[in-house]
Amino acid sequence: MNQVPGIKLNNGTLMPQLGYGVWQVPDDEAERAVGTALEAGYRSVDTAAIYGNEKGTGKALASSGVPREELFVTTKLWNGPSQRWGRDEVLRAFDDSLAKLALDHVDLYLIHWPRPMRDDVLAIWETFEEIAASGRAKAVGVSNFRPQDLERIGEVSALVPAVNQIELHPLFPQTGLRALHARLGITTEAWSPLGQGKELLTLPAVASVAARHGRSAAQVVLRWHLQSGHVVIPKSVTPARIRENLDVFGFELDAEDMAALDALGSGPFGRRIGPDPAVFDV
Repeated sequence: MNQVPGIKLNNGTLMPQLGYGVWQVPDDEAERAVGTALEAGYRSVDTAAIYGNEKGTGKALASSGVPREELFVTTKLWNGPSQRWGRDEVLRAFDDSLAKLALDHVDLYLIHWPRPMRDDVLAIWETFEEIAASGRAKAVGVSNFRPQDLERIGEVSALVPAVNQIELHPLFPQTGLRALHARLGITTEAWSPLGQGKELLTLPAVASVAARHGRSAAQVVLRWHLQSGHVVIPKSVTPARIRENLDVFGFELDAEDMAALDALGSGPFGRRIGPDPAVFDV
């Protein structure tokens, strides 16, 4: 039975709190990996145009036998190098993602990066409003947006992003940004929720919490995310780990456990691992 709770987005759409991410999964492996995740019980899948695996993801969705209304599919606009990102370019990119996924709508469509040096986010968001109004995306949001990027949207648009998908893990807890999300009614979604590599999962504080619960380090970090109210999308192509990452609903961290993981962000290991949205532009 699927035990994953849902989080209600600011437009009433229900999003599973734990989903399956396919970053760095090659397209020819995505069908198998996503199929394994769906068979294990995941119902939310997160992809993006730049991942190059929307076709494989779509094949897995189509062959899974899971009714479309039980699935939550996220993809993202890669607003990378282009002469301009106006309405036509955004709509063309969205249509291309739908075609590759073989879907007539997605549940969530995100702007992948704010790219402040381009200064075209407001024009892109205007087209996202149109996509949302059409129903071809049940909800729209952003990814990697900083407080000032969210504030710019709020100055010109009544449509508040439903989600901001950001780098978030105990080593980089983004406390201030999460507080802003809560104030604005934006759901926080974590990418790289387990960090990158094995550093986070081998820290003594994490290992100690895992030992107390008889769980893996990855499971206790995912549990920290869930109890903190984040949407989380762990990625693995190993079937056993895909299943293990979903098996995080049979235990609960206590206040001491949560405090131990919370403290990692202000310790010597605390830092951003991925690109800085202020300067990322490729």
